Amino acid sequence: MRPLEAVVVGVSAGGLKALSRLLSYLPSDYRLLIIIVQHILESSDSYLAEYLNTQVAIHVKEAIDKETIRPHHVYLAPPGYHLLIEDDRSLSLSIDPKVNYSRPSIDVLFDSAAFVFQEGCVGVVLTGANRDGSAGLRTIKESGGLTIVQEPETAEFPVMPQAAIDTVKVDYILSLEDIGKFLRQLHDLERIHHSKS
Repeated sequence: MRPLEAVVVGVSAGGLKALSRLLSYLPSDYRLLIIIVQHILESSDSYLAEYLNTQVAIHVKEAIDKETIRPHHVYLAPPGYHLLIEDDRSLSLSIDPKVNYSRPSIDVLFDSAAFVFQEGCVGVVLTGANRDGSAGLRTIKESGGLTIVQEPETAEFPVMPQAAIDTVKVDYILSLEDIGKFLRQLHDLERIHHSKS
């Protein structure tokens, strides 16, 4: 089994609060690659990345086309663009039609992540008010990856996590705080593995 390599997160309504809480558990030197789609209006600016950088230790930035994904960073899909992962671990932006009425779409990110990282991928679905992410999370599961969903009763908007649970036999259903702690544990385990190799 290959080691875990990347965490992809999908979030919609309620995402600002959820992401600031989730990412607060991660250290600035977090080892796994982190890529996030937050549903956001096309007219939005880069406020989300700027705000999160005032709240969390790890560096948050909007993704740039053809940029290589690096540890110690969180990459956000920019408004109006699908965000995909390429075989060479770079990011790709697309203005293809909306998926699940959304661009960026969580499913688009998750499908590309599942293809590239396979069992090295962790998919996370958080609060939201639509079904985006469910099909992509199933693809991650079918590719051997790890699947995590926020407990619907703890989500500000439970529709999206509940849709994921109804679609996928997920590995973990956790509160936001427990997801943060779990992702921190993955970092700690990877650090121990790296020090031994």
